[in-house]
Amino acid sequence: MCPSIRGKIKANNADSASNAGNASNTSSASGGAAAGDSDSKELTVYTALEDDIIQEYLKTYKEKYPDVKLNIVRDSTGVITAKLLAEKDNPQADVVWGVAATSLLVLDQDNLLEPYAPVGVDRIQPLFKDTNEIPHWVGIDAWETAFVVNKAEMEKRKLAIPQSYADLIKPEYKGLITMPNPASSGTGFLTVSGLIQLEGADKAWSYMDQLNDNIAMYVHSGSKPAKLAGTGEYPIGISFGYRGIQEAKKGAPVEVVFPTEGSGYDVEANALMKKASIKTAAKEFLDWAITDDVMKEYNKNYAIIAVKNESGAIPEGYKKDPMSQLIPKNDLIDAAKNRESILAEWSKRYDSKSEPKS
Repeated sequence: MCPSIRGKIKANNADSASNAGNASNTSSASGGAAAGDSDSKELTVYTALEDDIIQEYLKTYKEKYPDVKLNIVRDSTGVITAKLLAEKDNPQADVVWGVAATSLLVLDQDNLLEPYAPVGVDRIQPLFKDTNEIPHWVGIDAWETAFVVNKAEMEKRKLAIPQSYADLIKPEYKGLITMPNPASSGTGFLTVSGLIQLEGADKAWSYMDQLNDNIAMYVHSGSKPAKLAGTGEYPIGISFGYRGIQEAKKGAPVEVVFPTEGSGYDVEANALMKKASIKTAAKEFLDWAITDDVMKEYNKNYAIIAVKNESGAIPEGYKKDPMSQLIPKNDLIDAAKNRESILAEWSKRYDSKSEPKS
């Protein structure tokens, strides 16, 4: 296990949430059953998982629980986090699924999570779950910073493909780079937090000042920079491994680069929301969400999963052991504790370059 995890331990628009819901025969969150009905067969699930993989993941759940109606509410990490915090006095979600552990730690600080040990939690590596005796959150996988670079556009400009954070601040890349806004995107936050933990605050902010000079636009989704790189509109996207690899699989002329200094990362995790009455179906959903069947599905997309990978299989697109690519120190608890101050400082310095929110 990488020493970085050993230490301590994505914005989509409303159409994306609606499409995810429709594909699973679900309705909006506002149509949910009464909160007090613990036997209800209707669940509201908040998630930041990529919208093009949710339905594939849910296949085994639907086979096992065909009588449960799921209301899937999908958005980027920052939006989901803000929504959960705004609803703290009247929580709408029954469970959260595949949301950044740093966000769940923030929710836990506000006493919004109900401790629950899902069936099979002993299989989860200790470094991917909360340290309480009864965990407040349980991880499923980890995702990491990557650069997605359009090879054709770089050749046209006679520019080398950047391999490191240091390369990104070279003057020849001015105006060619997009990056996720960390207030909206979990990928943006893990990248900024990773730089701070890698370099220390002073050096990291100095570096980001220089990077900002080369940024064309900050976007509200961790996926969008990869997609923009794929089309060539902005040939360098600071994104994450899975999305860049998917762009390449779809035929985009992109190279996925994991920075030589190491990638920032976070853990996608699940939790039970604290409510007046906890639905049995909510606990069963969390039990299912760490079963072997769905873990195999997670592993098709993410190289680092929360159970020990006995096969040693690495998804296509990774050039080496993904654990060794991660930054050598990443304290998720510290990142969560400092999240608001980091976002405030980032917004003060760089938010003027953010795209308008839809």
